[in-house]
Amino acid sequence: MSSILPNHEGWLPYWLLLTSLLSVGNTIQAYITTANTAEVYRLSGPQTTALSSRIFGTWTFISAIVRYYAAYNISNPQIYELGICMYAVAWAHFMSEWWIFGTAKWGRALMGPICISTGTTLWMLFQWGYYVQ
Repeated sequence: MSSILPNHEGWLPYWLLLTSLLSVGNTIQAYITTANTAEVYRLSGPQTTALSSRIFGTWTFISAIVRYYAAYNISNPQIYELGICMYAVAWAHFMSEWWIFGTAKWGRALMGPICISTGTTLWMLFQWGYYVQ
């Protein structure tokens, strides 16, 4: 792993790398098919188009880049904060689509993004002093 990430103690950098790689996979899916995006936003009906899926994929790819930078530069306070912000924005997006806009419904497709964004945001907040010196 040292060729991908600098040597750091703890699991958080590896978790951020994993979520970054998963985001790249989700980006590819969003560009290939609307099925996965439509599953998350299953109450949006015809609003889930190829264009909206690609826009979601682009946003997800930007998130993947920031997550990788946060994993690689885990002790840099500015990049660490940016990583927290990316997960918090993802949480706010998915929660608002579920609770406010009503385009998402709780289920397998929504559970992953909400659990990952919630858990990672909290993990990063609680581990600030451990990684950022």
